[in-house]
Amino acid sequence: MPLKNVLVAIAPHVGGRRAGSALGSLLAGRAQVTVVESLDEDPEALRGAQVVLTALVPVTAAHLDAAPALELVQCTSHGYEHVDVSAARLHGVPVCTIGSSDAESHSVAEQTFALMLALAKQLVPAHNALAEGEWPLPRVRGALTELSGKTLGIVGLGAIGREVARRAAAFGMTVVYTSRTPAAPEVEERLGARRLPLEELLGTSDYVSLHAPLTGETRHLLDAGRLALLKPTAFVVNTARGALIDQDALADALERGAVAGAGLDVYDPEPPGTGLRLLRAPNVVLSPHAGGVTREAVVRIALAAVQNVTDHLDGKPPRDVVS
Repeated sequence: MPLKNVLVAIAPHVGGRRAGSALGSLLAGRAQVTVVESLDEDPEALRGAQVVLTALVPVTAAHLDAAPALELVQCTSHGYEHVDVSAARLHGVPVCTIGSSDAESHSVAEQTFALMLALAKQLVPAHNALAEGEWPLPRVRGALTELSGKTLGIVGLGAIGREVARRAAAFGMTVVYTSRTPAAPEVEERLGARRLPLEELLGTSDYVSLHAPLTGETRHLLDAGRLALLKPTAFVVNTARGALIDQDALADALERGAVAGAGLDVYDPEPPGTGLRLLRAPNVVLSPHAGGVTREAVVRIALAAVQNVTDHLDGKPPRDVVS
């Protein structure tokens, strides 16, 4: 039986062709692999592909139309907003994530706390001042805060949100959360988390951390109106997807002092353009979508995505189907 064709598509800003070759090597002997950085790069390979394995490379309705043999779209992430799921459903092509693998949960939760601690301890302005020969303690002392005793509002209590909640308990924080469906009572009890409506969570939290998927309903979930509900001493942390926040509205709030600060690992688009106001906004800590790409997490992500592909090649039903 001939090998099936797998098209591995890795966006340049997350590793591109080099990362794609490494990922494709895990399918050696199981499939005929072609590596690209865009699905427009090799129309012939797309036309013959039975599986597309994508890392933040868009899969549009036009791509699906151009791939009559396609049987599966596998995302190497929890998110799937770069895939036209509605078009995939019309073509009868399942779209899968690595959601149940927890491959990114620990690393993204740690990144969340790295950003929170950097904000609380003023690490970035202190470092910059010291590097420039200034002793910054008198300037930053009034802004230094503790996580202990603060309220953390978690938006989205999935696998990553739960890991964040577990760590918050160790820091002595009060945890509240909002989600479309409530967690089971035993999960709430284990995490010490209480469910609140989003607006109430925003008004009571000292830190708001986003862990929701990006969908039509959650795009600009934190818009100007909802940002106005935050306390002026509150911090916003986003390690999920950049478009969950109206970035101009957040920049406005930071510039006016209506929000104390923000820790951002994700942007809309990525990489962000130099004109993004948040790059120059006051009291912002930035990282380059690094939460899910630790050395350990990259291995777990690759293995989870490839396992789903090999299961499909073996005729087994795929996991984490979102379409």
